[in-house]
Amino acid sequence: MPEKTNEPATSTAALTVFMLVKTNPEWLGFSIDERFRLLAEHVEPIVKKHRPNVRLRFYDIEFYSARVTDLWMWEATDHHAYELLVEDLRETPFWDRYFAIVEILPGVENAYASNYNRAALSA
Repeated sequence: MPEKTNEPATSTAALTVFMLVKTNPEWLGFSIDERFRLLAEHVEPIVKKHRPNVRLRFYDIEFYSARVTDLWMWEATDHHAYELLVEDLRETPFWDRYFAIVEILPGVENAYASNYNRAALSA
């Protein structure tokens, strides 16, 4: 079963990527136990492999959106670490078979403030 956390080596990500994904019928046809087995088989080894440089957080949003069902948030220490992770994910059935990758939104936290040498707003 996938672990609940996988903290990166650093506390500040250089890049955060929001992957908006939608479950495909094949995934929904599996039992809950089979889904967790498949996550452990295909995704967990990749997350562990990239753990020093990449962190994954899952968000369920099917309750609030018809366009996407989940948001996978990746925090990476650098762009290359994220790229290597995606290369590995693309070799699994999770990429465009079990889930449709609807949109990928990369961002840099508080870049607006750091680019102007200002304190970031926070709540």
